Amino acid sequence: MKPPMHRRALLAAALSAAAALAAVPAATATAAPAPAGTAQETVAAAAFSAYSGSSEEARANRAFFDAVMKSVAQKRAAVPGTQAVTVVYSAANAPSFRTQIARSTQIWNSSVSNVKLQEGSNPDFRYYEGNDSRGSYASTDGHGRGYIFLDYRQNQIYNSTRVTTHETGHVLGLPDNYSGPCSELMSGGGPGPSCTNATPNAQERSRVDYLWRYGLAAAAAPAA
Repeated sequence: MKPPMHRRALLAAALSAAAALAAVPAATATAAPAPAGTAQETVAAAAFSAYSGSSEEARANRAFFDAVMKSVAQKRAAVPGTQAVTVVYSAANAPSFRTQIARSTQIWNSSVSNVKLQEGSNPDFRYYEGNDSRGSYASTDGHGRGYIFLDYRQNQIYNSTRVTTHETGHVLGLPDNYSGPCSELMSGGGPGPSCTNATPNAQERSRVDYLWRYGLAAAAAPAA
C-alpha cells in the first residue's frame, strides 16, 4: 500500500506488472500469518517506510486501471448514459480478508457516486492472499482484468482495512502519494503503522468520481 502497505514492500525496485502476476500464489497460498508484535516486524516496518516507489509501480497502477476500465466499458456499452458503473470483484481467493474487503467496499461505495463495487461472478478483478516480500499490491493480468494481492505480514503491521481500501483505490484509478498525510488514503504506509485511517479524503473522492464519469466514456470510445 505505500512504502509499507504497498507492493514491492521489501524490494528496492518494483517489478513490472507481468512479473507481479507471476508472483501471485492465487488460491494455492497456504502459508499462515506470522505472529504480530515481533522485533522482525519492527524491522519490516522500517523497511516498508523506507520504500519510496518507482516509475514501474506507477505504470503498473495505470495499466490495472486501464484494464478494469476497458472491461467495464465493454460490459456497459449496451447501456449508454448510465452514470454509476458497477465494478465486480471476487474475494474467493482471499478468505482471510473477507471482513476487510467488505469494509473497503462499504467505504468506497459510500464515498463516491459514479462507480460502485460489488462482489459477484465474472469479476473485473480479484483479491488474493498469501506471503510476498513485496507486500500488498495491485496489478493487471494483461487481459482486461486485474487483481489485488494482500500480504499477510504487511496486514499485521499496518491497519488491514487501510491496506485493503488503499489497494482498491488503485482499481479506481488513484496513484500512490507516499509523502501524503495519514488523512490521505493513498499515502499508504508513508505515515507509518500508527495511521489507521481507511477513508479517502475529499480530493481522492472527487478524483475517482471524475475518472469514472469521464474516463469511462474515453475508454469506451472507438479508436480513431
